[in-house]
Amino acid sequence: MQELDLATQTSPLAFLQSTPERKVHINLPPAALVEFALKRKEGKLTSTGALMADTGKFTGRSPKDRYIVQDDKTKDAVWWGDVNIPFDPKKFQSLLGKMQSFLADKELFVRDAYAGADENHRLKIKVINTKAWHNLFCHNMFLRPSEDELKSFEHDFTIICAPEFEANPETDGTKNSNFAILNLTERIILIGGTGYAGEMKKGIFSVLNFILPHDKHILSMHCSANVGSNGDTAIFFGLSGTGKTTLSADPKRNLIGDDEHGWTENGVFNFEGGCYAKVIDLSREKEPEIWDAIRFGSIVENTRFKENSREVDFANKSVTENTRTAYPIDFIPNAQNPSVGGIPKNIFFLTADAFGVIPPISKLNKSQAMYHFISGYTAKVAGTEMGVTEPKLTFSACFGAAFLPLHPAKYATLFGEKMEKYDTNVWLINTGWTGGPYGVGSRMKLAYTRAMISAALEGKLDQVEYKKHQVFGFEVPQDCPNVPSQILNPRKTWTDTEGYDKQAKILAEAFNSNFEKFKEFATVEILDGAPLL
Repeated sequence: MQELDLATQTSPLAFLQSTPERKVHINLPPAALVEFALKRKEGKLTSTGALMADTGKFTGRSPKDRYIVQDDKTKDAVWWGDVNIPFDPKKFQSLLGKMQSFLADKELFVRDAYAGADENHRLKIKVINTKAWHNLFCHNMFLRPSEDELKSFEHDFTIICAPEFEANPETDGTKNSNFAILNLTERIILIGGTGYAGEMKKGIFSVLNFILPHDKHILSMHCSANVGSNGDTAIFFGLSGTGKTTLSADPKRNLIGDDEHGWTENGVFNFEGGCYAKVIDLSREKEPEIWDAIRFGSIVENTRFKENSREVDFANKSVTENTRTAYPIDFIPNAQNPSVGGIPKNIFFLTADAFGVIPPISKLNKSQAMYHFISGYTAKVAGTEMGVTEPKLTFSACFGAAFLPLHPAKYATLFGEKMEKYDTNVWLINTGWTGGPYGVGSRMKLAYTRAMISAALEGKLDQVEYKKHQVFGFEVPQDCPNVPSQILNPRKTWTDTEGYDKQAKILAEAFNSNFEKFKEFATVEILDGAPLL
């Protein structure tokens, strides 16, 4: 077990003095971290050996308490607003000093890790945690350097995560006592007042979403990716509930990653070394890969045991519906190693259209692809949120607005350049409703969706007839293996075709209304991808 004298380290904690009573543990293996977590009563072991831990008051990210330091580097580059809230540099330095003082006598767990499977574009991270299970989370979610790499490891970004430390909003410049603050100049992320481990993962994702497009002209993406036996790479974009994880988990293809990727001149690379999957109502039948990955070394968050047992009750929502598991990607049997793939041949935008308007599969041209990429559309259905009694439109720019420091047009332009340069196919897939809206029609069968994606991947849609959608303008295939032809044209699945036309117009108007905030920055080419009204 290594010990660290912080006074000798070039880190944000450099000036702190170690004491004989205070231990700082460096790069502990999972077994040791689990042992510490159990000893410190941070969690319990489940029947499969996974560590069960609670995140406390916050069972998800707190986007309104996430800030970016506004300085010379970020002032004119960041897309400021509700997503990216500016933070004063002097307030940051003051808060950092307070955190350093707070941690001066605390037992700490430090980890060196990478973010980015491409060696030319990775971040070297030093993570400093007050909780052992948080350090295990970082071991699972980030890429793990080899023993030889650790000998000469010099970090270039630091995360300090101390859930026990709370800010004083009156003096520290925060809105609440919890905070996550990104300083892109000092290359530090401060996290306090929240035990939600995902803040660390998404903090680094946000950093890469700034550095890669802004400094290196590399597209960063909130997506999953897999690769076929012949080396063809596919990317899946989609918001929660659209089937991104399920559809990218194809036993015939290797998983590159399930959440965060970059696209360079050479291909696609995973930012992460693990998976952070939702487990509400998880079963082996539905998701066998995730089920089997929940074993010793994995973490389950905010779950509960079945009565008088150590077996996880995945149906239990008493803490939150956002129950999750975090495990290394190599716990998945068909994981790609290393987590890289070639230039994407096919890209899928997944939407769960509760209005029954979007065809189950459509092919997009460059303008439409950029427009729909910026829009990031899906729909929430009644019952998913308090007060939602009818389908609710949801737009999230680039399918991940909460993590985009730059204006969405920057990512969309990069996306369009890549699509054109490499002649990549972009498909819009509706995993939502057909035959009518939610409450009238039925959910698209997963078997049909899988068949359509397989046909696209295998080139079986290259020679079929296409017809242009009368409102959205994209090309709709009229034939697909193992899919009834009438399913492919949503208007034909409605008994009330006038009702379909009316609903299609309403949805198109919603797209255009949502896009108003992007018009000032969008190019003519992007605007050409709008619905035809």
